[in-house]
Amino acid sequence: MSRKARRVVDPLEREIGAALEPGHFVYDRACHSFVRGLEAVERDVSELIRTAPDRAVGLYEAFLAGCFEKAGEVDDSSGSFGMFVQDLFCGWTKARQAAGADPADTATRLLAWMDDDPFGFCYRLEKDLAKVLDKGGLAALTEQVWDRFEAAPEPASAAGEQPDTSSDYRRRRWSGILRTLYLAQKDIDSYVRLAEETGLTADDCHAAATMLVARRDPGEALSWVERGIELATKSPHESSAGYELRQLKPRLLEKLGRRNEALQTVWAEFREHPSRYSYDDLMRFVPNGERSVWHHKAIDAATGAGLGSHMELLLHTKETDRLDELVRRSTDDSLDAVSPFVAEEAAKKLERIHPAEASRLWRALGVRIVGEKKSKSYPGALRYFERAKRCYEKAGLVDEWDRLVAEIRREHHRKTAFIPGFEGVVRGSGPSKTPTFLERAKARCHAPRGRMRCPGPGAESGSRCPPCLPRC
Repeated sequence: MSRKARRVVDPLEREIGAALEPGHFVYDRACHSFVRGLEAVERDVSELIRTAPDRAVGLYEAFLAGCFEKAGEVDDSSGSFGMFVQDLFCGWTKARQAAGADPADTATRLLAWMDDDPFGFCYRLEKDLAKVLDKGGLAALTEQVWDRFEAAPEPASAAGEQPDTSSDYRRRRWSGILRTLYLAQKDIDSYVRLAEETGLTADDCHAAATMLVARRDPGEALSWVERGIELATKSPHESSAGYELRQLKPRLLEKLGRRNEALQTVWAEFREHPSRYSYDDLMRFVPNGERSVWHHKAIDAATGAGLGSHMELLLHTKETDRLDELVRRSTDDSLDAVSPFVAEEAAKKLERIHPAEASRLWRALGVRIVGEKKSKSYPGALRYFERAKRCYEKAGLVDEWDRLVAEIRREHHRKTAFIPGFEGVVRGSGPSKTPTFLERAKARCHAPRGRMRCPGPGAESGSRCPPCLPRC
């Protein structure tokens, strides 16, 4: 009697199945650990691309099938599982290329996955694929995407005709994928034709400029930069492309030998958006002998910046006296709105030589936490109030501290998780006076003899020698 031949299962396929933990729901808190286990198996599969690409293709397909099946059992709020599946698509593509598979067939199968994507695993997958596809693969995928773009009907333009939102979405989707693929191929002519057909944007101008920079054509790139900046200014919403174009323009001017124009461009940008970052951009184009003049000019021009940006710039440039003046003329409400990171750095900078202004910053930091009712942050607020008290006393502003204490007691007396600690700060027993857990532990177990003694035989019943002390 003949027995049915058993299919030989690849050992790595068994590992894939075990790592996917079928039937077990993966909660969000365990998702990162779960994905790390999958990544360990995927590394073993990826090593086969060089030595056994056909085997790697089959294993990647099994892995992808398993992930689609597992998707309903994973809480992927962090997105880590989805990013891992995108890496599997890229690994499968590299394995197919190493195995010498037909690029057109690879493109067809990738697009089939992108069309049937119930879990969103293929969202913007083309950005990752563009990095791993070889020249033939890019050309094959571009050709098939172009066919889909052409097949999507154009939006309705006749008066009174209702637009087909689904076809409009498909057309925008395929045109976006085509842009990514043309950019990866550095095909500027095809990119520009598509952009002008579907509507030129500042992002398109930035893409064209970067491709021209790669071709070492700064003059043509500059014309696209200026065109993109103009489009960005007309847009109702600020885009990242507009910022990147403004950053690129002075560098192109410098390459074209127009250094003075580059300096004036970054100076105009600084005056419009004063910050530590635009200051660094400005000083990059300033001649070495004029840095001091331009520094003072920039600091004077920064008065129109927001309070937080202005403080950050003064900290960055070590203008302590100007920082002191800025804090002095600012209201308490405006200081409360400053970023905690900036306010804390400014307070640390000022508390030694300008304690009065530092006390206002420490006060603002503490009041902000208590006002937001974040009980987990109350220990931080107590530390801020303790430093505020020291600065008030150092500056001889005890009455100001007393007023702050009365205000806190009046406004926050119901916060039982905060008020006892605050009263400790008022009495002078704030967080800095309280030993930490480790300090208490070290004082108990590692005290020199004479400071901590064994209870001895006459001690009360039940007392024992600490384990770190010799027994009596």
